[in-house]
Amino acid sequence: MSLSETKQVGTIAALIKERRTIRDFKQDPVSDELLLELLNVAVWAPNHGNRQPWRFILYKGDGRKALADAMLQTYDDEEMREKHGIPKWNDFMKIPAHLVVILKEDTRQKQWDEDYGAVCALIQNFQLAAWEQGLGVVWKTNNYNYELEFQQSVGLQADEKIVGLLNVGYPASVPKVQPRKSVEEMLTIIDSQ
Repeated sequence: MSLSETKQVGTIAALIKERRTIRDFKQDPVSDELLLELLNVAVWAPNHGNRQPWRFILYKGDGRKALADAMLQTYDDEEMREKHGIPKWNDFMKIPAHLVVILKEDTRQKQWDEDYGAVCALIQNFQLAAWEQGLGVVWKTNNYNYELEFQQSVGLQADEKIVGLLNVGYPASVPKVQPRKSVEEMLTIIDSQ
């Protein structure tokens, strides 16, 4: 059976190709119910041993200030804080919702790799489910995610890692399609010895 032979799979393929990274959001709030619905879909990501190695922290409404303040604290240099930190703080406050996606880190390398892959799959599920509902997402992995002060401010535990900070909201604008390389340029097929 090919992708085009089933309506459901064809719809999924179209959704994957249509989704865009959104950086320009309307001010409209996103309901808790919708965000919970999206997360309840996203957690169906494949994960080895059904370990479900994730947890989430949602900042919205007035709660965004705590996240924006935590980010701003990572700028030690006053000039950099004024030039980059303050504008970023203002941007944080314009985005309707910020979802911190956290990996519960396993000390065993193989399990860590599996769990990290599972959390990344969860994030993609979330982005696709959000797009289907008319929401946009950008998956951020900025330097402040690695700053101890920021991690402590958001409540990260010693055995956890921030995999992404997802900015979520209704798109004010949608970027144009970015071309992809043909998979034929990157695929090596080994059919016999």
